[in-house]
Amino acid sequence: MPKTSKKDLKDLTLLGNSRKGKKAKPSKKLESFPNKNEGREFVVDLHTDEFTCLCPATGQPDFAKIRIRYVPGKKIVESKSLKLYLWSYRNEGCFHEHLTNKILDDLCEALDPVWCRVDGDFNVRGGIGISVSCQKGIPPKNF
Repeated sequence: MPKTSKKDLKDLTLLGNSRKGKKAKPSKKLESFPNKNEGREFVVDLHTDEFTCLCPATGQPDFAKIRIRYVPGKKIVESKSLKLYLWSYRNEGCFHEHLTNKILDDLCEALDPVWCRVDGDFNVRGGIGISVSCQKGIPPKNF
């Protein structure tokens, strides 16, 4: 099994900052580390049920479950940077459809995955729930 080396950590600036006396704060920076299993098809599945953003019209909070699944290319997203990235939407107004696609676009730009899918399941407001799914690439055969 390929092991993580110090070289793999050199570009990670957000991971471990709390140990250095820095408080975590929202960030649009998605960091990654090398995929040491490139060429092998495997799916990374990340999810949260604590996502929040604002309605662009009313400013009221919207809550959602976000699920990200992808087949890595050369890079894998570092999970703390993803957490801070998702947190950065807490005070931003955006329609759910645009937001879900923006997350997909940002992940694809940062990682250049073989395949990526983002699902946003937004809580009911005004009697209507909204679920948005978007993807780029061809889903893996065994998925």
